[in-house]
Amino acid sequence: LLLFSFTSGETQCNKDGLLQGQKIDSPLSEIGIRQSEAAGQYLRDVKFTNVFVSNMKRAKQTAEIIVRNNRTCHDIELVADPSLKERSFGIAEGGRVIEMKNMAKAAGQPLPEFTPPEGETMEQVKVRIKDFLKAMFQRIANDHQDKIQDGEIPDETDRAPAGLPDDGVLNVPVHALVVGHGAYMSIAMRYFFEDVKCPMPRGLDAAQRYSICPNTGMCRFIITLKCSNAGLALSDLKCVFINRRDHIKS
Repeated sequence: LLLFSFTSGETQCNKDGLLQGQKIDSPLSEIGIRQSEAAGQYLRDVKFTNVFVSNMKRAKQTAEIIVRNNRTCHDIELVADPSLKERSFGIAEGGRVIEMKNMAKAAGQPLPEFTPPEGETMEQVKVRIKDFLKAMFQRIANDHQDKIQDGEIPDETDRAPAGLPDDGVLNVPVHALVVGHGAYMSIAMRYFFEDVKCPMPRGLDAAQRYSICPNTGMCRFIITLKCSNAGLALSDLKCVFINRRDHIKS
């Protein structure tokens, strides 16, 4: 299974330096629409078998634009999942990002680990991430029973990616596009690299692992699943690349 994660395009709140979180359900800005169109063109020949998306407007718009530009899956179902919603920033939502930075500084905590009052902790977001993965694995098992097979898939992560849209795609029959949000995806990276112990791809600076994924930033992972009494579960995880924005020219 290939997992191709993607963050939503820019909104006016992004441009104005405001925290959206969950309470502010903004649509894409004109720049966000152009970013998503560029991403759709970049990925137009990459075949996706499934699409999962946050149920927030900015993510759904981004996914719709990417799928519309795709040559092989423009009529694919978009599965909206609230488990993919952005991290809640509690009382900080609607305020300026700099204000939350000041709150974290006053609390003596790094910004990514700081939880504003009424906001979600990183551990709470990780619970949602695990819930989403479980639901995704089950959906894929139901949709692609004929493509699930034993045997090793050639490991393309031993060499640095060539910078192409289909890096890591070779010989992997199931390819899920997942469209979410920056802070959520940053915590997902922590879960993958720290909890699941996913090895870093070649050439990646360790400091880049947890940086906020930029608008329409792309990450790709190769997931190996195993059957258990509870259903399909994650057995192995390899990272092809993270935070790629080759589709953005300027």
